[in-house]
Amino acid sequence: MLNITNEIQKAFNGDAWHGNHVMQTLNNVKPENAFEHFIPNAHSIAEIALHLTSWTEEVSSRLLGNLPSKPALGDWPEPEEKTPQAWEKIIFNFKIANEELIRLCESIANSQWNDNLKDERNPALGIRVTNIELVNGLVQHHAYHSGQIALLSKF
Repeated sequence: MLNITNEIQKAFNGDAWHGNHVMQTLNNVKPENAFEHFIPNAHSIAEIALHLTSWTEEVSSRLLGNLPSKPALGDWPEPEEKTPQAWEKIIFNFKIANEELIRLCESIANSQWNDNLKDERNPALGIRVTNIELVNGLVQHHAYHSGQIALLSKF
């Protein structure tokens, strides 16, 4: 469905209704701040970006017909390194994951958007949804975490 593909595109790097798209928010982060834990027991910006990438890849996997599961990279992956180059790689991987998802969405026939995911029952993993509900959930996920990143960037 062209509409939902357009929505994920806007949330990722387009004219998002809620404000800056995620790529703009990430690109505004100073590399020296990306790995800081500004709030005790809260995630760093880099951890949030890795989480976003992880779930974007999981949504693509589900749309390809794979059984839903936790993301291959984990729900909250830890940064391998805490350098400006590592931060650039995190942003790059997020960009690639979203570009691949958008290409996949563009290949889905309108008649397939209301199909249920191939699944085994597990409400904790957000299962028993349609393809369009899955992608719409990721749009909301991007907006939610983009707001967190924008707030953390102000520290």
